Amino acid sequence: MIRTGIYGGSFNPIHNGHIAIAKAMLSLGAIDEVWLMVSPQNPLKQAADLLDDKLRLDMTRHAVEGIKGIKVSDYEFSLPRPSYMWNTLQHLSHDYPDRQFCLLIGADNWQVFDRWYHADDIISHYPIRIYPRRGYDIDTASLPPTVKLVNTGLYDVSSTQVRDMIRRGENPSLLIPQSIAAQAIELYK
Repeated sequence: MIRTGIYGGSFNPIHNGHIAIAKAMLSLGAIDEVWLMVSPQNPLKQAADLLDDKLRLDMTRHAVEGIKGIKVSDYEFSLPRPSYMWNTLQHLSHDYPDRQFCLLIGADNWQVFDRWYHADDIISHYPIRIYPRRGYDIDTASLPPTVKLVNTGLYDVSSTQVRDMIRRGENPSLLIPQSIAAQAIELYK
């Protein structure tokens, strides 16, 4: 059984924090690979600033090209919108019976997890690994048995921060992979 971590997000754009977290999850040994699941529409986010699906997918693929154990998936593009992780996990489990899927989320998402569609079903049927986010403390004693907080390190960068820097004319090259810097600057200015 291949243990596959699903790391969903808009990746609008992908940044070095995303990649560092995926690498850290792999290095901890609880999963065999990470699928960066590019989401066409997160039901808890506004779509106003969202770059075209294909552009975000292509940039994400380019950013992680050659990184062992990290793959980019457009699987949600063919599912109904908005993208509910419960639907995604159900479909993935059906289509890939040789894999055990694990959900990788930030502490900020865990704080609102009760608002996720079929949150209790996800908790009951899939392991969840939470990575730390500044300002979002997790009481590990209160976590369900399938949910664990993991020490991936803290990465204080967000896609919003990258987009804001570009709009202000600042160079975000230290926050995003060099392989996509020029494209991201052009697309988000």
